[in-house]
Amino acid sequence: MPTEAKAQSIEALKERLGTASSAVLTEYRGLTVRQLSDLRKQLKAASAEYKVVKNRLARIAVKDSHFDPLARHLKGPIGLVIARQDPVSVAKALQAFGRTNPKFAIKVGLVEGKVLEPAEMRALADLPSKEALRAQLVGALQGPMSQLVTLLTAPQSELVRVLEARSKGSDSTESKGSDNSENQQEAI
Repeated sequence: MPTEAKAQSIEALKERLGTASSAVLTEYRGLTVRQLSDLRKQLKAASAEYKVVKNRLARIAVKDSHFDPLARHLKGPIGLVIARQDPVSVAKALQAFGRTNPKFAIKVGLVEGKVLEPAEMRALADLPSKEALRAQLVGALQGPMSQLVTLLTAPQSELVRVLEARSKGSDSTESKGSDNSENQQEAI
């Protein structure tokens, strides 16, 4: 039976996980307090938090929640990244931190109910951000729409050009026709 302090930390972790959209388990062995502080700052910018957790308490906290698949990975010194919003920005922050701190390792992640191995987390980090994806989508939609507008206005533009050409052609034909009639009258 957990003590009162442990029960409170389990409840606090349950509350944090209740508002989370994804979570990542990391190994922090060999990192200094300053490095962990830097990681926390980077994750805070990505709307996430980093918490060093006791495995047994974390197993109790994730039990019967959508983070339950993480329970079997709770072995050794574990840091828990709790992401509230975009999992891609969190994965990018973790990958950037891992490049500068080789002792830092991602063990496993849980995004939208799917357990992601470290290689899949790297692939997630390589995705463009939501804003970049939205811009790409708008660009992809805008291109065909502008082509459609051009296609729909093309027949009217062609009709206007043909009518202008005919009106210019009939003006010059009338003046040529009047010249021809004068020449015919002189010949008579």
